Amino acid sequence: MKPREKKAYKERLKAKRYERDKEQSIARKIVWVIVTILLTLMLIVGVIGYRYVNDALLPVSNDTKTEEIEIPLGTSTSGIANILEENHIIKDARIFSIYLKFQNASEFRAGYYELSPSMTLDQIILTLEKGGSDSSSAEKVLVREGDTVDQIGDEVADKTSFTKDDFMKAVDDDALFDELLKEYPDLLTDVSKTENVMHRLEGYLFPATYDYSDSSDIKDLIKQMVAKTNEVMTPYLPKIMQSEYNVQQILTIASLVEREGVTEEDRQKIAGVFYNRLNTDMMIQSDISVLYALGEHKEYVTIKDTQVDSPYNLYLHTGLGPGPFGNPSEQAIAATLNPIDSNYYYFVADISTGKVYFAETYEEHLKLQEEYVKDPNES
Repeated sequence: MKPREKKAYKERLKAKRYERDKEQSIARKIVWVIVTILLTLMLIVGVIGYRYVNDALLPVSNDTKTEEIEIPLGTSTSGIANILEENHIIKDARIFSIYLKFQNASEFRAGYYELSPSMTLDQIILTLEKGGSDSSSAEKVLVREGDTVDQIGDEVADKTSFTKDDFMKAVDDDALFDELLKEYPDLLTDVSKTENVMHRLEGYLFPATYDYSDSSDIKDLIKQMVAKTNEVMTPYLPKIMQSEYNVQQILTIASLVEREGVTEEDRQKIAGVFYNRLNTDMMIQSDISVLYALGEHKEYVTIKDTQVDSPYNLYLHTGLGPGPFGNPSEQAIAATLNPIDSNYYYFVADISTGKVYFAETYEEHLKLQEEYVKDPNES
């Protein structure tokens, strides 16, 4: 091969290698771009999936109004999940079914259940494990967790032949109270000595489902509710007697804890916040107390509302006021007697998710309010 041809040959080889290297470089870039896109998509899908699952594990809403749900005999866990989703008690039947497997929960019973959209998955599971009623609530009176005497009166009027006025007169009847005091002195002695109480049996009408028939007496129905409270409270009485607080005060704190928190941990932390405030003579400043003083049920409390003149208004008065602001569940009572110690003095709840955020200082509290509490005047 002549020198000139040899040189030309080498140049052709060099050009081919350059083209090949160029193609490989482009291919590597294309592969890298594709891999980056796929990883980004996987990350996005993962984040969206996590948020979806996390949201599905939260209560449907803050609506505490219950619905009667029938679980037929022989219904599978997936079938129960579908029933709950159809009735808007849970957000996603598939997620609920998976959650049941992680919790090893499957021993559910057929029957009629009173369930609400505000219940957590754990509360729903516990209710289903305990078992429901064999008959419809058409002949039953339901006292919901946190219900006030006034709300129970509405339920009685709706489910029985008695009017709300019949119930309110009976629940405030002095002769009935004296009769109950003689029967349950450990339970009712403290409230019997308390002044300015709106309804002495507020807090003592335990949340449960009570049988009713046309032959029932309205006072017998009230006696059932107080008897149930005594049954639930009796194991806790020794611990209460050893504390700085009496039965009336514990039930008052529990009635606030009931409405302010949903999960067991949040309720224990909230109870701890209340004790911290009480121990330093800070006002409790619970919106629940204002709503009770107003006799209203609404989502937001205004600055004007917090000035309502009432001994129940804990924005104006230190301590706990005359008595309970509703009728607490055993879970709220247990949380009140087993608070989580902390340095928290403030908390706010994100109404959209039900999550509660705690703060040690007022400055931190204001930041949490700005982030999680929507101004009712905003559209």
